[in-house]
Amino acid sequence: QAQMQESGGGLVQAGGSLKLSCAPSGLTVTGYALSMGWFRQVPGKAREFVAGISSSGGSTYYADFVKGRFTISKDNAKRTVYLQMNNLQPEDTSTYVCAARVGSSYYTLEREYEFWGQGTQVTVSS
Repeated sequence: QAQMQESGGGLVQAGGSLKLSCAPSGLTVTGYALSMGWFRQVPGKAREFVAGISSSGGSTYYADFVKGRFTISKDNAKRTVYLQMNNLQPEDTSTYVCAARVGSSYYTLEREYEFWGQGTQVTVSS
């Protein structure tokens, strides 16, 4: 059973946009500050970091391949993190996984996160 639930994935043509959302599911987070991140699922190896955001939302960090196309944000009132994905390319096709941990800063390593979702599929066609 996943502790985070992603949504917003789908099939989009190259150059299009998607906005992913992720919120806790089956996880008690009231009163705790959650740092969150997005990873890409790579079969046979560790998940690949995409973007991270501090618990306050004041600090963000992106993988190089995002190249300014993606924006991570969060709504603490809704306890939800978002990934706005613009100018999508076929190379972006992957399962995008949401992660969270109690913390302050942003985090970039898979092992730094505790709570994970099942992922949402993003497919970009030429």
